[in-house]
Amino acid sequence: MRRLRRLTWRRWLLILLAVAAVPVVILYGKWREASRRGGQLAVEPFRIAGNLYYVGANDVTSFLLTGPEGHVLIDGGYPGTAPMIMESIGRLGFDIADVKILLNSHAHYDHAGGLAALQEASGAELWISEGDADVVAAGGAGDPNLGFFRFLTYLPIFRYQRPRVDHRFTDGATVRVGPIELTAHVTPGHTRGCTTWAFPVRDGDRTLRVLHRCSLGAPPALSLPRPDPRIRTDLEQTFRTLRTLPVDIWVSAHAREFGRWRKLQERARVADPVAPFIDPEGYLAAIDSAERRLRQQLADD
Repeated sequence: MRRLRRLTWRRWLLILLAVAAVPVVILYGKWREASRRGGQLAVEPFRIAGNLYYVGANDVTSFLLTGPEGHVLIDGGYPGTAPMIMESIGRLGFDIADVKILLNSHAHYDHAGGLAALQEASGAELWISEGDADVVAAGGAGDPNLGFFRFLTYLPIFRYQRPRVDHRFTDGATVRVGPIELTAHVTPGHTRGCTTWAFPVRDGDRTLRVLHRCSLGAPPALSLPRPDPRIRTDLEQTFRTLRTLPVDIWVSAHAREFGRWRKLQERARVADPVAPFIDPEGYLAAIDSAERRLRQQLADD
């Protein structure tokens, strides 16, 4: 009983500190975005393999899939990242007006914040999973996986411009633009509708299986007293699902997760520039690492 009281006191202290820190952290993040630091520095866009291109910032990612009947863009970055993404698309010789479909990994400010501006510039249709569609349509407001901190998302300063959600989908949905075909694997936990996108890329005489893996970090609500058990269940199921998906190349919502910079450096030293990005072992290792972090967090709580 004494240990139970001690753990309860510690947990409530952490919650109070977190409540005090959250506005500071978010405001700092917005300042960092405005000053083009952190995940907002422009980087040289490049082709990963075949018709798959990197057009994101130095950490917050966006990817372009090109095709003869129109292009697909995955993730919109921060609200301030949209012009950078459009410039990168242009530098590669493509036109934002040819983007026919916008996709999203999840509804957070740093990955969905630029969708409205990109949609306005392109006229593209936006596809969002059922689990995240209401949050995206509300400009980031109401994310249930934030738990107690959800109230912050209703404050104007923490919102992003509302895009138009044209299509809502469930697990297993297929999105097509001409020969481009992507399959949605809803992998919840980080958000309710966190989506991993699977698609083939033809590179020379080989077909490579690509996964744009959604984020695996446990949301703040999981650290609160009496957290929604659905979050833990969702994450555990997501780990199992991700391990079953075939993959040659994997990318993610943050460049550091899949090693963008390291792989770019490696490709300058090899004959096949795609080879460093073919990384099924790294994909599984990243899932193992995320699962260990979850187990440790649950043990500490």
